[in-house]
Order: sequence, then C-alpha cells, then structure tokens
Amino acid sequence: MKILVTGANGHLGANLVAELIGRGHTVRGSVRGLRDPARADHLRALGPVELVEADLDQPDSLTAAMSGQDAVLHAAAVYALHAPGREDEIIRASVHGTEAALRAAHKAGVKRVIMTSSVVALPLALPGGRAVAESEWALDTRVPYVRAKTEGEKRAWQLTSELDLDFATVLPGACGGPGFQRNTPTIDFIETIMKGAFQFGAPPFNYPYVDVRDVARAHRMVIESGAKGRFIAINDRQPSMTEIAQTMHSIDPKIPRPLMTLPPFVLAALPLLDTINSLVSKAPKSMTPELAGMLKGRVWNISNEKINREIGWSPEISIKQSLADTISSIRARDGAAQS
Repeated sequence: MKILVTGANGHLGANLVAELIGRGHTVRGSVRGLRDPARADHLRALGPVELVEADLDQPDSLTAAMSGQDAVLHAAAVYALHAPGREDEIIRASVHGTEAALRAAHKAGVKRVIMTSSVVALPLALPGGRAVAESEWALDTRVPYVRAKTEGEKRAWQLTSELDLDFATVLPGACGGPGFQRNTPTIDFIETIMKGAFQFGAPPFNYPYVDVRDVARAHRMVIESGAKGRFIAINDRQPSMTEIAQTMHSIDPKIPRPLMTLPPFVLAALPLLDTINSLVSKAPKSMTPELAGMLKGRVWNISNEKINREIGWSPEISIKQSLADTISSIRARDGAAQS
C-alpha cells in the first residue's frame, strides 16, 4: 500500500514511517522545511522513504503530497501543554489543519484516511468509576491542547461524510519511547523526573502513558484492517505519577524516587511549584493552572477494549521498558549535543 504520513518528522510520525517500512508499505513522508537536515536525515536513516515538503497552510502542497497515494496517515499537529501565547496556533493547527488535510485528500482522490487524535478528546472519569470508551467526548476543554484535539476531531467527523472519505481516528495516550528529535510534553515529564522534580513528592494524579511504537502499530493495524470509527490506543491501565517515578528509579537508582504522593489539595499549587522547579533544575515547565484545574477530582480511566476486539491490537511494550528506552534516548541525545 502507498501511504503518506503527514508530520513525518515528529515523534509519532517517525515511528509511523519505521513501522510502515518494516511491514513492506511504500512510504511517503511530508515535512515542513525539507532542506533542514534536522527534519529529514533521521527519516532517511529509517529506510526507503520518499520525503516531500508540505504545509497545512498551503493546500496545494498537501494535495501534491497526497497525489497517487492509497491512504494517508494524518499525524501532523502542535503538541504543547505549557505554551503561553500559542493558544490560537495550537487550536488552528488542529482544527484548520485537519480540515485542510481532509480536503486535500479528497481533491487528490485518496479515499482512506486515518487521523491521529488523542485521549484528551475523551472525558476524565471520577475515581472508582467506569472506564471511558470511544463513544464519549471531552467535556472540560479549558486547556488549549484539549480543546484543539477535541474540536479538530469533531470537525473531521463532520467533514468525512461530506467528502465521502473512508475514515478512522486513533486516540493515543501520552507517547513515550524512542525516535524523538525534540521534546514533546510527554518527554518533558520524563526529563523533569530524571532531574529530580518529584523527589519530595509526586503529583496526585495518574497519567495515560503508552509507548509510541505500540501507537504506531495501532495506526498500521487500523489502516490495514479497513476499519472505521474511533480507536483508543492506550495501555491496559493508566499508572500514577508516583508509580512512573518509582519505576524510573528502579531502572536507574540515580533518578530520585518520590518520598510520597502529594495530597490532592496541593494540586492547585503545582503550577507554582513547577515554575520554581524549572528555575532551579532547568527542567521544562509542564503544568499550567488550566491543566491542574482539569485534573482536580478526576482520573484517567480509559478502555482499549474496542481496538483489541475489532483490530486485535494490545500493547506489547511494558511501561518499564518504554521508560528505560526513553531515558536512554534522552541521554544519548544530550550526550551527542555535548560532544
């Protein structure tokens, strides 16, 4: 199958390219600024991939990139949780970018489109309640990224009937694992823990973690199956931040483990504590008042039952292995930068 991957130089995009090449598909990857070696060299190293330049703000470039393809994996997006002043950019990239990609696919004659959404387009649950499934949508969209992914996917479903596209969405959790060229918010979280941010106490919430290679495999299985609809690609359970930090300590004892899980009333103070930690440790900021408010009194409780039942996908890479590979990738990148 001839498949175009948009956003091919991103963390998920690069892993999608690798997964598809490994399964014998003919892969074309679209990136912005193809002349920049940082956007292209790591993709060429993955194997036979055709790279083309395309921009969501330039519809003709998207149509040209999709010409002659059997299917499109639309993974291009702006993934940012702590991005003051970029709120409009994040929402525009998701909503306008999704519409541009779908219209370009229709114009290019591509019938099969798989779009990367996110579990943030699903509602959080009450502690002890039932697991959330694909039929539900996020209710609290105060965080710009959550609003962007929710509105972007809703707009996509509106357009697909109009454009007569064979369409499905994959909703991954927060992706760890190798293959990133720059940090995503998920990699920021892991790097922050590596730098000791949680040594006195871990935040009182859980995290919808999943390995990016499992997510890439989910996309590939959905596109090959011909299935339509929404498919959640997430681990069987969502670990607490305390568990994640303790697991990282077990991988490398030099990484401090938390002395405790912070009490829930501390949640409102986490953005300030996060800012102080960033100033002291130079770790990236990862918490905003909006995000803290969204998490208050709620948990991630998400079911992967549908994708397991209909597609046969289940996560293969353990959280511990994924975290170990992420830690190694961060250190390898930092070591290369210093040499």
